Amino acid sequence: MDLRRYQSADLEEVMKLYRDTIHAVNKIDYTAIQITAWVLRNTDKIKWDRSLLENYSIVAVKSGMIVGFGDISAENYLDRLYVHKDFQRQGIASAICEQLDKRAGQGTIIVQASITAKGFFEKRNYHAIKEQEVDIAGVLLRNYLMEKCL
Repeated sequence: MDLRRYQSADLEEVMKLYRDTIHAVNKIDYTAIQITAWVLRNTDKIKWDRSLLENYSIVAVKSGMIVGFGDISAENYLDRLYVHKDFQRQGIASAICEQLDKRAGQGTIIVQASITAKGFFEKRNYHAIKEQEVDIAGVLLRNYLMEKCL
């Protein structure tokens, strides 16, 4: 597996990975209505590309296929971290996070972790600041505001 910086040419594959992962992996913790709201909230390709280019964004590539991606802002907000549904539990998210942690340097990293991802972040020494409900077009999704001090 190789890790490299995100490029605009990756956008379609990254967005598909995002949608497919939520539908396949997060369905254990969220209802079909919640998953639909979550996926439909983020469909603006121009906004996604701009955000991924502005943030420090990493893609994980295996056999020419993007199998994971993650990004962190200049303010150390870990915005996205997704691993392809067929490549879960293979160390991909951890490898991406290692690169994001290095980029963050000193200070604190903040993330809004899904129910599904909470345990992963706890294993990486994040702790929950609070449980929260996010309103997406009238649909409530529970997640956790978490932080890690570097």
